[in-house]
Amino acid sequence: MTSETKSYYRNILESIEKEGLYKKERIITSPQRAHIEVMHTQSVLNMCANNYLGLADNPELIKAAKDSLDKWGFGLSSVRFICGTQEIHKELERKISEFLGQEDTILYTSCFDANGGLFETLLGEEDAVVSDELNHASIIDGIRLCKAQRYRYKNCDMNDLEAKLNEARANNAKNILIATDGVFSMDGFIAPLKDICNLAEKYGAMVMVDDSHAVGFMGKHGKGTHEYNDVMGKVDIITGTLGKALGGASGGYTSARKEIVDLLRQRSRPYLFSNTVAPSIVAASIKVLDMLSSTTHLRDKLEENTKYFRDKIKAAGFNIKEGVHPIVPIMLGDAVLAQQMAAKLLDKGVYVIGFFYPVVPKGTARIRVQISAAHSKEDLDFAVEKFSEVKKEMGI
Repeated sequence: MTSETKSYYRNILESIEKEGLYKKERIITSPQRAHIEVMHTQSVLNMCANNYLGLADNPELIKAAKDSLDKWGFGLSSVRFICGTQEIHKELERKISEFLGQEDTILYTSCFDANGGLFETLLGEEDAVVSDELNHASIIDGIRLCKAQRYRYKNCDMNDLEAKLNEARANNAKNILIATDGVFSMDGFIAPLKDICNLAEKYGAMVMVDDSHAVGFMGKHGKGTHEYNDVMGKVDIITGTLGKALGGASGGYTSARKEIVDLLRQRSRPYLFSNTVAPSIVAASIKVLDMLSSTTHLRDKLEENTKYFRDKIKAAGFNIKEGVHPIVPIMLGDAVLAQQMAAKLLDKGVYVIGFFYPVVPKGTARIRVQISAAHSKEDLDFAVEKFSEVKKEMGI
């Protein structure tokens, strides 16, 4: 690298820092859980992990992962279609399909890969994809890889969605795919899947949902937003992750109609050219699904905790995005303010992160609190107390 090139990149980094947009990583020195140890500070209450069901340090999952190392080894050193498919990979795919009520499932190393390998495989130049404007970056990037006509509708706006479907039909699109997050991760908003599925039926379109922030706890049995919205069996494609509520490790999947999964196995590039998901993760994920299929205790506790915290933080005078999801955005507006508040909260024993542009639009900076089934009522009261103290100290 030349000195001119180094200077070019250094200037970009300095600009990011001057704008108050520089993201600094905090070093955790303990397992992921409700209370964690962070380098250069004391034990703190973790309020910003995707550990919705509190399973990241669950002893049963750890044991399942350890046992799998003895039986199945550390890794496969290969991709699935060469010599990287073990019995447990097929077992996990079957269990995900059964849990979600889908016909078949294909595993990926991440949900980002699942979304990255979806659209290019299924859609050609004669097709169209209609995407919610606030969809996750992995959906956006996946759509960029395909040659289909592209339409974007306003977030959860069914009138605009129908207008875009009309436009796609008027342009003679052969196959139309509606793509949406099940839960929009920066706001905690839940997609209106019943209305989306009704429009899909009216216009002969397919429906794809990324349910990464819902599977395991949304809906009566925790199956996801399609259960929550009472559209089980009507969603054609569900993508998701094993790295949030379902244990918190890594790995992703696409669960869909059998013909779609079969085609993905033949042509989806992230699947064909990425190593197989590690056996220890697969074994632990199988254990997670067995647990969630036998009891709703954890999702019930999470639902109770979420309502409790939302009520308490509102009563303390904070502006939050309304909803029922354990993602609770505390709106601050300014990026620097969000970072300063997060830093002060860490000093007081509450681990949270400020979110700002480009993760969210300019002027909508926030602290995104995430509730877990692992939190106690005392934990949630402590968090509200410290938020209130910082609010008063900063004169917000």
